[in-house]
Amino acid sequence: MAASLSPGPATPGAPAGCYHCGEALPADPARVTLDGAPRAFCCSGCATAAQWIRDARLDDYYRLRNRPATRVGTEPIDLALWDREELLAGHARELAPVDGVAGREITVLSDGMRCAACAWLIDRVLAREPGVLEASANAVTGRIRIAWDPAATPLSRPLGKLAALGYRPYLATGEARERARRSERNRALLRIGLAGLGAMQAMMFAEALYLDTRGEMPLPTRDFFRWITFLVSTPVVFWAGWPFIAGAWRELRERVLGMDTLVAGATLLAYVASVWGTVTGAEHVWYDAAVMFVFLLLVARQLEQRARGIASAQVDALARARPAFASRERADGSRESVPIATLQVGDVACVAVGESVPADGVLLDPHARFEEALLTGESSAVDKRAGDPVYAGTACREHPARLRVTGTGSHTRLAQLAQLVEQAQAHRPALAASAERIASGFVAALLLIAALVYAGWRVHDPARALEVTLALLVISCPCALSLAVPAALAAAHGALARLGVLAVRPDALERLARASDVVLDKTGTLSDGQPTLTAIEAGDGCEPGQALRIAAALERDSGHPLAAAFAQVTDVPPALQVRAVPGQGVEGTVAGRRWRLGQAGFAAAGTPDDGALWLGDGTRAHARFLIGEAERLDARAAVAALHGQGLVLHLSSGDGEAAVQGFARALDIDTAHARQSPEDKLAYVRRLQRDGRIVAMVGDGLNDAPVLAGADVSLAVGEGAALAQRAADFVLTGRSLARLPAAIEVARRTRRIIRQNLAWALGYNLLALPLAAAGLVTPWLAALGMALSSLAVTANALRLTRVRNVDGPAP
Repeated sequence: MAASLSPGPATPGAPAGCYHCGEALPADPARVTLDGAPRAFCCSGCATAAQWIRDARLDDYYRLRNRPATRVGTEPIDLALWDREELLAGHARELAPVDGVAGREITVLSDGMRCAACAWLIDRVLAREPGVLEASANAVTGRIRIAWDPAATPLSRPLGKLAALGYRPYLATGEARERARRSERNRALLRIGLAGLGAMQAMMFAEALYLDTRGEMPLPTRDFFRWITFLVSTPVVFWAGWPFIAGAWRELRERVLGMDTLVAGATLLAYVASVWGTVTGAEHVWYDAAVMFVFLLLVARQLEQRARGIASAQVDALARARPAFASRERADGSRESVPIATLQVGDVACVAVGESVPADGVLLDPHARFEEALLTGESSAVDKRAGDPVYAGTACREHPARLRVTGTGSHTRLAQLAQLVEQAQAHRPALAASAERIASGFVAALLLIAALVYAGWRVHDPARALEVTLALLVISCPCALSLAVPAALAAAHGALARLGVLAVRPDALERLARASDVVLDKTGTLSDGQPTLTAIEAGDGCEPGQALRIAAALERDSGHPLAAAFAQVTDVPPALQVRAVPGQGVEGTVAGRRWRLGQAGFAAAGTPDDGALWLGDGTRAHARFLIGEAERLDARAAVAALHGQGLVLHLSSGDGEAAVQGFARALDIDTAHARQSPEDKLAYVRRLQRDGRIVAMVGDGLNDAPVLAGADVSLAVGEGAALAQRAADFVLTGRSLARLPAAIEVARRTRRIIRQNLAWALGYNLLALPLAAAGLVTPWLAALGMALSSLAVTANALRLTRVRNVDGPAP
């Protein structure tokens, strides 16, 4: 292999981005020649990683992957904390000794896994590390499980290899829950494996019995096949099929007829009747139907769990990048390393380059950059200024940072969003409850029909009465009906989470799918949320500098998006008794004098509104500020996409008429309303609702909370006020507005797929029921038909997991 590392001029025809991570190349990129082909890299870290991958003969990674890797970077990473016993005691577990080696196991997370090729690479890299006993990576959940021998290697060594390839490790939260989920999955796979082997063996022996169409098989041979099938079927029915039996017992105790009652009843009926037929020498046995029923239903249930697992993995990703320790600044300026649980509000936390922020806080340094990929789904780092909020789980880039802690543990924005999403996903939507009620009624009706069919066949052909009844019970099991809605909703939640849209209210998806109108706020929603002060006009004895400081004092703690226009003002005096007047402005006492900042009529009674921001004492105007805002870079594309979906768009803002109408014309929005107070916005939404419209409201500000709560469905931009997010049905965690039409598309697809699933499930049962009652279906064929209907419903729901990437340019 020929490989060389050197800087140099760009090579004609080389790709525009880094060969390893795809990021933009600097003016003087690092270069590696791999097998005679020159490759350009954004930094020496990516170049070194690519060269190591080629030297280790793992360069198939570049062929297999479908997304670029994470940027490796050149900043040093201290992984020595991972070797501290206080960390390992809480997150690693001891393994039983094997061949005298007592290992330990830990699960870590990485935000760098982009596809299955990353998991393939990680597995092979760790397998080559001395002292690593076993390793496995999951590209869906981002989790990496490592079993290692502490006597042979410290944990930091294999983790250092991962970090050198761009897979920065983080401490996994909820490890106990993950272990329980992994254990449950392993048990389910064992049950499927046993049931599959049993089904194959039972079908093989049953085939020999079925082929004896003339009854020429000697009775000892026939009984031998039956007893062997009995031995094969018993563990399948009572161990592999135990979840159905236990579920049926719970339903009977609660006096509810559900799917498990029918599954367990049909399985046990086939098994007990077969045992009786084996003992008494009856003409027919149905062991094959019993084991086929169990096997195929277990497979269908596992596919449904996979759909749910995709959604759960996205929720876990919200709270996964929490460091084990935090660096806290003492009063004398020195620093100490403390467990993250000991951080308190008011502490000063220090975050090194490349480390994760341990808690929510406000930035104390003049400038810093943070990567919010885990929180927003966007890989580009975000610029922060002094006083800006910084969130737990984000990664510090380029410069170390200091922040004043404002929220820890469950009080961080990350943890609260994860909790809301978990509550929404755990809620049983009305549509799912309706489907289960239908299924429960169907089971009761089916049992009655089965009794009538059995009685009829006892008169017509007693020898086939049990066989026909069994086939009827099996083929008409409403498994597909019960799976139709939950499987689709689970897949949809996972798709939304990958888009950066979190559903935090139950039944929100169904309402979003029916939306006919979208009401949009302007500031922070359609605009870039970075208002700038373009002009100051002062008068009546007030100097421009003095007016600017007074306005900055009033806006400093208001939380209004326009406060950003005064964030750079220095020497700001304190403001007392500050009070926000929704839709009007803010007032407070500065230097012993009462001031108002806001609309012209609010700041100075009788002054005509011209869209500017006025400073006054309530009767006289003292200054006038002109504020400018730019639209989001992706606002036009998002609005065009919403138009393409047939939605009617409305702009409702508290800003002046000229600014609002200008935005509406530029973005081609149907109707626009300016100087709207929170009450005006809510009244406008109510008018649309009275006209029969289904209204979706999109906003980010504190004043948007009432209308977000009053709309049929609401979406809060993730950078907005916390109160607005708590009032919304969805939170758009990223800065790209393209997530809005993408979420509506997913909601509409979910509604279509749910309807398809319900139509298929009902149609299948209506067709299968008369065929089985007529004796045209054998029990094993009934089991196959029932399972195929459940698999079809689940596979159809899994189509929702395919979503397009909507990451757009940052505003």
